[in-house]
Formats: sequence, C-alpha cells, structure tokens
Amino acid sequence: MSAPNAGDTAWVLVCAGLVLFMTPGLAAFYGGMVRTRNVLAMLQQNMIALGVVSLTWVLVGYTIAFGDDAGSGLFGNLELFGLTDLKVPPAPNLHVVDGRITIPTLAFVLFQMMFAVITPALVTGATAGRLKFGGWVLFLAVWSIVVYAPIAHWLWHPGGWLAKFGTQDWAGGLVVHASAGAAVLAVLLVVGRRRDWPHTAAPPNSIPLTIVGAGILWFGWFGFNGGDGLQANGLAAQAVLNTHLAAAAAMLVWLALERVTDGHSTVVGAVSGAVAGLATVTPTAGYVNAASAVAIGALAGLVCHFALKLKYLLRLDDALDVLAVHFVGGMLGTLLLGLFGNRGVNPLGADGLFLGGGGGLLWRQIVGVVSVVAFSFVLTWLIAAGVQALIGLRVPPAAQERLDQVQQGADAYHLGGVTSLTAPAAPRRRTAGAPAGEPAVPPGQRVRVVTALLEPDPAANSADLRDALLRAGAISVIVSDAAVATTTPQASLLPRGYWQDQPLAARLRVTVLVGADGVGAVLDELDRMGARRSDTFVQEAERVQS
Repeated sequence: MSAPNAGDTAWVLVCAGLVLFMTPGLAAFYGGMVRTRNVLAMLQQNMIALGVVSLTWVLVGYTIAFGDDAGSGLFGNLELFGLTDLKVPPAPNLHVVDGRITIPTLAFVLFQMMFAVITPALVTGATAGRLKFGGWVLFLAVWSIVVYAPIAHWLWHPGGWLAKFGTQDWAGGLVVHASAGAAVLAVLLVVGRRRDWPHTAAPPNSIPLTIVGAGILWFGWFGFNGGDGLQANGLAAQAVLNTHLAAAAAMLVWLALERVTDGHSTVVGAVSGAVAGLATVTPTAGYVNAASAVAIGALAGLVCHFALKLKYLLRLDDALDVLAVHFVGGMLGTLLLGLFGNRGVNPLGADGLFLGGGGGLLWRQIVGVVSVVAFSFVLTWLIAAGVQALIGLRVPPAAQERLDQVQQGADAYHLGGVTSLTAPAAPRRRTAGAPAGEPAVPPGQRVRVVTALLEPDPAANSADLRDALLRAGAISVIVSDAAVATTTPQASLLPRGYWQDQPLAARLRVTVLVGADGVGAVLDELDRMGARRSDTFVQEAERVQS
C-alpha cells in the first residue's frame, strides 16, 4: 500500500473543517429567520448535531456506511464498530476518484462524519418552533444510524446496491438533500402545523444573521463539494468552480423572479437562490463542466423558487422552505446529472443524455431518487412517531412562541425600540459622579401626566425628543414600546415572497410629567411629532419625592 499523500490528506482535512463550519452556518441561517423568542432553541437544535451524530458516527454509523458490504448491498458489516480496527485507506468508488487514493482512513472518517452531522440538521428549518429538545436528540441519534448510514452505503460504498446499479451522487444530492427532504415530509406529518398556520406568519428576527449564515454555508460548500474526490487535483478545482458558478446563477435567476412576481429583489431572496443552487449542483459538481454548472444553477433558481408553493399544495407547515430549497434542489440536481453528465470531466462518471450517452444514466438517477426518498420517508416516519409516543417530539402549542424561555430559560435579545433610538455620542467616558440632571419640583405640587403614542420614525433621535419636551415644560419623560390596534391591517413583505397583514402596529408610548401650565406646550410639541389627539391623554397627578 502506498504511503499517504500529504497534499491530498491536508486538502481532505481542510474540507472536513469547512463542512463542520457549515453546521453553525446553518444554525445562523435558520436562526435569523425564526421568531425572536425561538432563536436560541433553533441554534441549539443545530449545534447539538455536532455532539450527537459525531458519536453515533464513530460508534456504528461509519461501519454501516463504509464497512465491508454485508452481502446485500444494503449496509456494511459491524467489523469497524467503534473504529477499533482501521488498517486500510477508504475504498475507491463512483463518488470519488480511483484506486490511487492514498489518505489515512481517519481523514476519510472525519470528512464523512461532517456530512452525517449536517444532514439531519437540515430538518430543523422545516420544524421551527415545534421540536422538544429531548425528543430531537433521540431522533438525531436513531436517524443518523438507521436512515443516513445505510443510504450512504448504497451510494458511496462500491458494494452498495445503487453504486453497483450505476446511480451517481458526487457529494450528497441523494445522500444528504433528498434523504433530509424526505425526512422533512415524514417529521412534519408527526409534529403537525404551528398554531394558526397558514393564517399567521413569522417575520424574521434578524436578516443580517441569516445573511452571515448563508455566507458561511457558501464558503463551507467549497469543502462540501471540493473534497469528495479525496485528492487535491484538477477535479477538485472543477468541483469548487462548479459549486460557485451554480450558486451565482441561481441567485441571479431567483432575484429576477422576485422582481417580476413581488416587485422587489431582496437580500433574503439572493441567499435563498444561492443555497438552492448549491444544493442542486451538489450531486453533479464532480461530473459536469462549468457551462453545465451555470445551466444547473439557473434551473435551480427557477424551479426552487416556484417550489415555494409546494408546502401549501401539500398542506405541510415547512417553516423555512426546506422542501423547496433542499429537497427539490437535491432531487433536481440528481436528475439533471442524467442530462449533463460528462465523462470528459471525470472518467469515473458517465455521459448524460445531452452528451450522447442516451437515457441510461437518467434512468439510473430516477431509480436512485425514488429509492432514497421512499426509504427515508418510511423509516423517518416510524422513528418520529416512535419518539413522539415514547418521550414526545412536538412541543405543546402554548410553548411554540417562546421556546427560548421554555427550553433555555433565557432570551436571545434584550433590546427594544427605546434602547435602539439614536443619541449623541462622544469619544470619552462620562465623568464619574455626574448624573444626568432632572428638573426640581416642590413636593406636593399638582402636576399632569400626558400620555401619547408616536410613530417610531419621527421620534428616532432620543436627544431631540427629550430636549423638545423639556423646552415645552416637561419635568420628566418616559418612553416605552407599545403596539396599537389598527382599523386597516398593515401589509408587510416577508422573506421569499410572502406577505402578512399586521393588525397591531409598533408605536412609542411617551409619558410626560408636566406642570399644569405647561400641558398645552407639551401637547403642541407632541402634535408636531405626529401624535394624534385621539391617542393622547392628560391626567392629574401628584409628584412624590423621597
């Protein structure tokens, strides 16, 4: 056996790190799009996969996926249980390159571990707001062994039945995206819909967090697709280039469709299109040329964008459109390989229909899609239903809107409209012992409390608001967040082309303590800031001083 190649080993280890980085990237991508009170729960549901699946992979997942075939092509034997006897490098097979692969087996184990970790984590985007943490942990452990590992054996082990049949999957269109998408279908049947869906919508709590997560995913995908040849060579460069081109093409097509259908090209739409392109090119990245990658990405942007309506047709509450982006993308890319496959790029591949190869490869891809989806759906439903019956997988409806407090006992954010108002700043610290001044009022003096509601924008500068009211005679000013019922609900655009009617509109409640002779001036100032007299109240009060 040849000595390990240092360059290939380094490349595979770097790619393993890139794929690991995708899991926190996915957590951020999803975390930014859920409700404010469910952010921590979403982040934890993704991060826990790094702990749970890493261990199940080392103990039994790897030997089921890449141990010697047990004889049926369905799963490997258990001789590598716990990785106690690893002596040979990974066997070559259709998703890698050829017999010249010389990397340490543990490098291959680590690289494949990261795929096993992120695959079930994809499910959390569909089930946002509905998963019990304990039930999810148990589901992760069982699913990674019972569903993921056998599918990986079918396609990525030379003895796997789909590998011998001729179905191809470079980096996980079937093993990752189609299997996770089918799992989404099954889990949603068990955990059901969120309360009042589809009549209520959940606005994202932090689009910037989602964009950062998408950037991490895009970056990590270079390792996801680039490392699957297990060599640092021209094929790896081709896979990385194809990955980037498909994401770029899908982004532009998605943005164009948004502009036509919704009137706006949004940043969330841009990253949604990019991720759709990344998922779709994944099964083809090491088997097609650059021009084909652009076409595949463009088709991904088109098909996945229109697939956003799939959840309404199926009546499945897929919160963050995992079905449209990952499930449809993974299956689409797998089928497109049957059209664009090019042996000139990878001799271990096969020519597709457009390259003169006939329909043989396309037929083998169809068989692979049907087999993986059916297997994952049935087994996932049994696992999810079993977990639900045993310890519970779905949280009670009353807890769906506050999972962070229920499961974490904490909140992700502690900022409101008042604390986000702008104010003057200076490059120095406040002098110690110099508190902000407050107008003095003789004890027992009769004063008035004026309460008004303001639009946030006209009162955006807290210093201007304070100074204007103090000049009008205010003794003290208190500003807090409020929401008012509207006669006409305010329509607002949500990510990916959805709209919601908001019957409660955000306002600032301003409470002003003022002497009786200054009430008129304060009311005039509040009028200038946009307060309506119908929402303004004046009450008698008595100033209490210690």
